[in-house]
Amino acid sequence: MLMLRGPQTAGELRINSERWHRFADISSVEAFLDELRERSEEKGGPLVVQLPRAPGAREQRWAHLLCGPVDVNALASTSNASTGSNASALQQRVDALEAEVAQLRATVQMLCESLGVEPPAAPAE
Repeated sequence: MLMLRGPQTAGELRINSERWHRFADISSVEAFLDELRERSEEKGGPLVVQLPRAPGAREQRWAHLLCGPVDVNALASTSNASTGSNASALQQRVDALEAEVAQLRATVQMLCESLGVEPPAAPAE
């Protein structure tokens, strides 16, 4: 699951792996992750690592070690970059919606004038 979806919290792992294995609760997921983290070198070494808590995150995430050590700095910069691009896309969407609302208000105003009815009061912003 970690290879498919990237670093996840214990709760996310429980939900995302439910079709393959049903964990009783989050503590059982964490116990299993601890087993994978504490795996001896004789058995190939640890398979997962618990990542430091990201700023603003409630829980720590877990990542797999099947492809080698995890670059925590790269994960943090990727997370920050995606947050920035999401904010930019969200701002563009808000701007487009505000322009559409302004156009619709103008259309309603024009229709009210042509019909001789009182236009609706503008909502308080």
